Amino acid sequence: MLIEAEQGQTLAEIVSGPAEHLPGQMDQELPSILRHAGSEDILRGEANEQMAREAQEFCRQCIRDRNLDMKLVDVEVFFDRSKLIFYFTAPSRIDFRDLVKDLVREYRARIELRQIGVRHETQMVGAVGNCGMVCCCRRYLRKFAPVTIRMAKEQNLFLNPAKISGICGRLLCCLSYEQDNYDNFHRMCPRLGKKYQTDKGPMKVLRANMFRNSLSVLTENNEEVELSLDDWQALAPHRPEAPQGVQPKQPPKGPVGDSLLVVSATPDTLDSLDFMDEFRQDERDNQADESAAEPGERGAGADGQAEPGKNKRKRRRKSQRPDHE
Repeated sequence: MLIEAEQGQTLAEIVSGPAEHLPGQMDQELPSILRHAGSEDILRGEANEQMAREAQEFCRQCIRDRNLDMKLVDVEVFFDRSKLIFYFTAPSRIDFRDLVKDLVREYRARIELRQIGVRHETQMVGAVGNCGMVCCCRRYLRKFAPVTIRMAKEQNLFLNPAKISGICGRLLCCLSYEQDNYDNFHRMCPRLGKKYQTDKGPMKVLRANMFRNSLSVLTENNEEVELSLDDWQALAPHRPEAPQGVQPKQPPKGPVGDSLLVVSATPDTLDSLDFMDEFRQDERDNQADESAAEPGERGAGADGQAEPGKNKRKRRRKSQRPDHE
């Protein structure tokens, strides 16, 4: 089928349906089907795939020739060949103006270099996870939910990087699948390791088991007892030394942005690629601000004058002296 997507017309294959709604896309508009793909459309799609492979080899050769510290992941060619997108990963900012010029001169089309993260790289390339299945990001995930080490701690997992990290080196995306259930359970549970006063005397909370919906507590007779959450609430537990007016901790703020780079160029704008100059100017300004804030450089200037703040304080003291004349 030929459908209308974000990048224009593209080929697609029907794998299931028909269905009124797709799971996870209730609020999103589905792409519209234009028509059945003809033999010419299929041949053009195959030619575009061959062009993408050739562009990938050409771009990698240019990267090696110019000794750029970047890794090309994939190349996407629009159906009408009006635009080519090169996805890459890089540890830092790179001056690839010459690379963009080489690509524009070679293909005479709109070239876009888009920096992606390691998760998107695994999503494009694909891999087999620790569970033996193809990675979730490759199969069905379209948006990455934030995953933190707190999720692994609340799920009582061993904090072994080899066990809780995926192929991309980041925390497993599946840690967030059941996090809502753990949050609801811990919301009803008392704090672990704390002592509570109950109708049967003081008790200390040792462990919590979400699957059994129970708690393990230590009584004043040094006896470990397992109670369900309903039985625990029936004991009317309360903290005897709970401080009054304690402000709750604010949750940590997430990252503002991923600071990834997207650069686009056309044959008409080939001679005006000055975006890296702006990056360098920002870095020079930041370095200048850091050096100006270092201690030991706040003294007198080259003309021997002191700081304006000190002159102001001296003038203030002088004006406060009584006049004996």
